[in-house]
Amino acid sequence: MGEEYMTSDLEVAVIGAGPHGFSATVHLRRAGVEAQTFGRPMSFWREMPKGMKLRSNMSATNLIEPVGPLSLKSYLAEVGDEQEWPVPLWRFIDYGMWVQRNGVPDVDERVVTLVDRDRAGFRLDLDDGESVTARRIVVAAGIEQFQYVPPGYDDLPSELISHTADHSDLSCFASQRVVVIGGGQSAFESAALMCEGGAAEVDVCVRGEDVVWLRSRSPKTVMGPLGPIAYAPTDVGPLWYSRLVATPALFRRLPRQRQQSIAHRSIRPACSHFVKVRLDDVRVRMGVSLRGVELCGSALRVSLSDGTTRECDHLMFGTGYRVDIARYGFLGEGVLRDLRQAEGYPVLRRGLESSVPRLHFVGAPASWSFGPILRFVSGSWYAGRSVAQASAGRRRSLVGLSYKGVKSS
Repeated sequence: MGEEYMTSDLEVAVIGAGPHGFSATVHLRRAGVEAQTFGRPMSFWREMPKGMKLRSNMSATNLIEPVGPLSLKSYLAEVGDEQEWPVPLWRFIDYGMWVQRNGVPDVDERVVTLVDRDRAGFRLDLDDGESVTARRIVVAAGIEQFQYVPPGYDDLPSELISHTADHSDLSCFASQRVVVIGGGQSAFESAALMCEGGAAEVDVCVRGEDVVWLRSRSPKTVMGPLGPIAYAPTDVGPLWYSRLVATPALFRRLPRQRQQSIAHRSIRPACSHFVKVRLDDVRVRMGVSLRGVELCGSALRVSLSDGTTRECDHLMFGTGYRVDIARYGFLGEGVLRDLRQAEGYPVLRRGLESSVPRLHFVGAPASWSFGPILRFVSGSWYAGRSVAQASAGRRRSLVGLSYKGVKSS
């Protein structure tokens, strides 16, 4: 007679209103699958420091699709502006909000506080006290919960220590002495912005002996006609690896050890040339790591591995993010218990579906299973289509089954 399903309020609930959430919703709807997005549009990006610019090239800055009605080119044509690289953060946020208005105009800005199993599939509790049910969930909640700060500094006053992602306006450090720990884009660009905003002195401490400085021009441009052949428009990974990581269905078939080495090479810490040329007033110390921090009156004394110390008014970590889906506070115990994980990542199969049926993950949590491209905006092109294809295929297989008296169509 076939399988029987309980009625649910929603066919698909997408948790997260950023690039990956928008992409999943748009592609699901294009495939004829009803989807509802929850979350505050572009909230993570809107909290990033003012004045920042995107490291990605123009093609990789597209949301939803590299070419089409929701592409960056279509947005610029509508607002009547020229392409500008590097893309300023404010411009990308405006583009994201334009995509939301045109592609996902009915975003429900309530925050999902809990997702747990339900007879209809899943139950979602919202921050206003209401609950809804959904047959399928797409988690597109981003990386905000995954900020990484080395352990051992929890006892220090929060006003004296922070992560680069904690600040939307770095001008608050005017006239202060700041030590930044890290060797990637966020560490160096935060340092440059603080100096430009009037900080008294800024030191960046880099553990490695070298910094990977990206070229002032994209390798794709430098190589002329061969550039678009060797480098994928997704703009992730060096020569030749670029095409491989842009094809997650192929990448995930490689031996795990090979995947890890390619992923490391593709996402290692690096910094853009447009930031490098703004670091004249920043003191960069190479080959040193943080050994200890202690209160020194109203300031901090920072001890480094080379035996030197620095007194500062603030210690900032530009140490990136480490995925651990248990830190998504909205995932209920029943869901987490049944989720197969590897190093904090969900183990995903075709359609970016987890071991919990009809629960999908897109964005950085999907990168362990589908490669480094999923960590970036341009990875939303693949993720959105894949989730939509899997969901539409499953939906078609349900045609004719009874939803407690409601005929599926």
